[in-house]
Amino acid sequence: MDQEMRDGLPRTAALLLGTLVLATAFITAYVGALHRPTPRDVPVGVVRGDQKAQAVLAAVRNQSGTLDAVEYADPRAADDGLLTREVYGVLATGAEGGLVLTTASAAAPAATDVVVRVLDTAARQAEMPLRVTDEVPVAATDPRGLVPFYLAVGYVLGGYLAATVLGLGNGTAPRSLRRAGLRIAALAVYSLVLGAAGAIVVGPVLDVWDHDLVGVAASGALAVLAAAMIASAVQGWLGLFGTGLVILLLVVLGNPGSGGIYAPEFLPTWLRGMHRWNVPGLATDLLKSVVYFDRRSTGWPIAGLTIWTALGVAGVLSATPFQARRRTGRRPAPGPTSTDAPGAG
Repeated sequence: MDQEMRDGLPRTAALLLGTLVLATAFITAYVGALHRPTPRDVPVGVVRGDQKAQAVLAAVRNQSGTLDAVEYADPRAADDGLLTREVYGVLATGAEGGLVLTTASAAAPAATDVVVRVLDTAARQAEMPLRVTDEVPVAATDPRGLVPFYLAVGYVLGGYLAATVLGLGNGTAPRSLRRAGLRIAALAVYSLVLGAAGAIVVGPVLDVWDHDLVGVAASGALAVLAAAMIASAVQGWLGLFGTGLVILLLVVLGNPGSGGIYAPEFLPTWLRGMHRWNVPGLATDLLKSVVYFDRRSTGWPIAGLTIWTALGVAGVLSATPFQARRRTGRRPAPGPTSTDAPGAG
């Protein structure tokens, strides 16, 4: 074995070990999270003072813990909770003394099915008729409600792959602040294009949705940019190791924890709240809100993705001078250097 091969062995071993760890984590996360989905604390709205509906929900809660009653001050507040995706259904006493369940299956068809099944059984036991109305149904072209998730996965995948390609081609950390700005600008333009491309695919090409395509494109662009900037920042600070960390956060944990395959209430406890802050979960929630729900439910997903984007931009801009000092032992010049070449950093 020659000297060059011996020198390269530790790096090769480290790369293989890292890949092994990622693959093992992937298996653990996906199988652990999705092999036996068990609904717990699925939220259902009820108006305070509606004694019959509250009694039925309380009985279900005591028997299994499958549903969780969320109380509202009046019917209008309960309806708002349904349309802003706080609850999967609202249970109320009907005019003729029976029960009325209003659902929003577009939030998560599997979760809505559980709500309907459990409350139908409870209503039969209480000898009360139950009428079910789906206020926000999924599209006929999206019967399982999974298109927002798969679209979000494509957007996030496109974002971190673009960042990785630029890092491999031009260095994980840009060599100057000017190059960092060019990289950020290139990724922003790329995000706009991919956002529009995704909207065109689910719209005119596949005819999944024929409405809100501008909103889908804008949501997609934000998701792509958030993923790209986070990937660029992590890779800028950590180099090749950062690529593995990005895959861990955005794919290995991000996809099963997004609530896109199964609703968060079906996931193990350690994954249930992840969709509220990880990029795939925020992107999935945003796309669902844009296509199916009241625009008020877009507030936190937009804010969360914007925060991730801002953190990513800050990470890229701070990694640039830090890595330049490591390379040269001096503070880099703010403008182009003699070694600068045209490109996106």
